Amino acid sequence: MTQKVIVPVNLANAGKDYLVQHGYRLIEVPKTSADIILAKGKAAEGLILMTDPFPTAVAKQLPELKIVARHGVGYDNLDPKALAALGIWVTITADANADTVAETTLAEILDLSKKLTANSMAMRQGDFTYKQDHLGFDLAGKTLGIMGYGRIGQRLAKKASMLDMQIKIYSPNLTHPEYGTAVSRSELLHEADILSLHMPVNSQTRHSINAAVFKQMKSSAVLINMARGALINQLDLVQALQDKTIAGAALDVFDQEPLPLTSPLYRLDNVLLTPHIASNSKECMDCMAVDAAKDVVQVLSGQQPNWPINHPIATPLD
Repeated sequence: MTQKVIVPVNLANAGKDYLVQHGYRLIEVPKTSADIILAKGKAAEGLILMTDPFPTAVAKQLPELKIVARHGVGYDNLDPKALAALGIWVTITADANADTVAETTLAEILDLSKKLTANSMAMRQGDFTYKQDHLGFDLAGKTLGIMGYGRIGQRLAKKASMLDMQIKIYSPNLTHPEYGTAVSRSELLHEADILSLHMPVNSQTRHSINAAVFKQMKSSAVLINMARGALINQLDLVQALQDKTIAGAALDVFDQEPLPLTSPLYRLDNVLLTPHIASNSKECMDCMAVDAAKDVVQVLSGQQPNWPINHPIATPLD
């Protein structure tokens, strides 16, 4: 019997083609939400999951499921340990999006520093003098603070090293980064002109960027979040931006996505908002789709995946 794999309909064709070429039948769904998965994919042995939550209770109703392959690197939308107990692998596309996200982070830093989007929008509204009262700032000589030094943080440090900035990094147990200087969390918060977040969401980091943190930052500093919305206490950030406790922010991720149009963030002129586009390039989408598909094929053919984040208690390997 042909093995079935649930895939989002918007998965890059490169990933779909890889699965079909290896003999798998695709169950294409408009989104990988719990209700749709249960309605259409109860017989599936593999699932390629984007950012929708995947409750363990749903996994328990999928008796054939052997792998959940995350299309990306974050996995705060599922419970790897609980899935391991059910005999289900969880994988990520660990090396697929690091360069793209680092590039997008740089783009947002440059946008904030030169107020590119703000000036462009003002010009479209007929205001050619907006620039006079909204000066940007140079990056040369400023301090870029990178919080989190995984693949994306490392790529950002390397790319930013050519901009004549001081690069300071905080990550637990980091001592000698290839680019920049390892510092304490306190030093990073006090000295960064630009603070860029690149750590995972866990019990220590969830909402750890909050009012207390903003009070430690320079009033001229800007915050960049291309990682996960749950890292920031969003209400505290809104207050800090309103009060000018910090000068600005660029946000690509949010507690709730899409960001509701009722959010006060839309009414602030010192925040750049983008709709989770950090990895939104043709090359990256193809790479993430194929890497996720490869791990599905690995597991369903009885082999160990390339990028696992758990190890099932009971697997076909036993």
